[in-house]
Amino acid sequence: MPLEHLHFQGLRNLPAVTWQPGAHVNLIFGDNGSGKTSLLEGLHILGMGRSFRTRQLKHAITHDQDTLTLFGRLSGDPVLPLGVERRRDGDGLSVRVAGERVERIAELARHLPMQLINPDAFRLIEGAPAARREFLDWGVFYVHPDFFEVWRRARRALKHRNALLRHDRIDEQSLALWSRELARWSDRLDSMRSDWMARFSDVFNATLAELIELPELSLRYHRGWDKNRALEEILLESVATDRQMKFTQQGAQRADLRLRMGRYPAAEVLSRGQQKLVVSAMKLAQGRLLEQEGRHRCLYLIDDLAAELDMQHRRAFCRLLEQMNCQTFLTGIEPASLEGHWSDATDVRRFHVKHGRLAHLPTAR
Repeated sequence: MPLEHLHFQGLRNLPAVTWQPGAHVNLIFGDNGSGKTSLLEGLHILGMGRSFRTRQLKHAITHDQDTLTLFGRLSGDPVLPLGVERRRDGDGLSVRVAGERVERIAELARHLPMQLINPDAFRLIEGAPAARREFLDWGVFYVHPDFFEVWRRARRALKHRNALLRHDRIDEQSLALWSRELARWSDRLDSMRSDWMARFSDVFNATLAELIELPELSLRYHRGWDKNRALEEILLESVATDRQMKFTQQGAQRADLRLRMGRYPAAEVLSRGQQKLVVSAMKLAQGRLLEQEGRHRCLYLIDDLAAELDMQHRRAFCRLLEQMNCQTFLTGIEPASLEGHWSDATDVRRFHVKHGRLAHLPTAR
């Protein structure tokens, strides 16, 4: 279900904004600093409960206001209202779905699957495993309904085991108990992640081929411990070294997606433009997989598509978006960088941002 109505208040440099986006492609133009990225940030907070620009959400609140309020309405029968609120002097985020307050951000995320492609997306290739693990678990979350509970239990077991490892004197019985728990839930996580990877690989390879030819590129899942050994056995044997390091060195918390070009890490070989296309293929493939599974429609936030991409690859990217049954918000400085890539059958809405104010423009191709 696409968003049909949005209202943002107290966000960055924007005055109160009310707008009706289109169900498919929404192009947002404006000069640097005009507020384009702030609009995407608001959408990201609405769907994910967090910003991609700051770790402390209170920093996203307009300096002269005390509250950030974001509201969206998903089309359907009935429509589904979503809302988040963050007070500057508050401790957390207030979230409502269909008018009812919910305690977990996961309940909000289930209704609004979202992928972000922005300059920081390169971290998916160049950065630490945590970014790739988050990407991996995003897909598993939507494919396996019980993923969140399994992930929560694995995280709890890891927290308790690590706390014991930091003690001067270890309760061996408690350590063995939490090692078994961690192994149990890590195995469940690994099973879900492996299943997702089996479904995702073909979709990713097909998506990548439509954007760029990189026949040597491979994407592999690494579960976080020796594939030929049971994790419980490894945890029991590694107590001495884990105590020395003061944390658990192997388990599902060390899972990773490894991108390689032949024998070399992809980050060492690919140009910036190639990296952006690979990351885009990974993120677009998430939405295509969900669509094929008949589970959800993914919403895409794409900040400055033209950066690092020539006209040919922008056209290929936009052609993929046209084929997908998804809602997309794309930003750019110059209209020429994003227009002319869409067929007459595609619902394209154009918006212009100036000094934080949003205006709906006539449709153009």
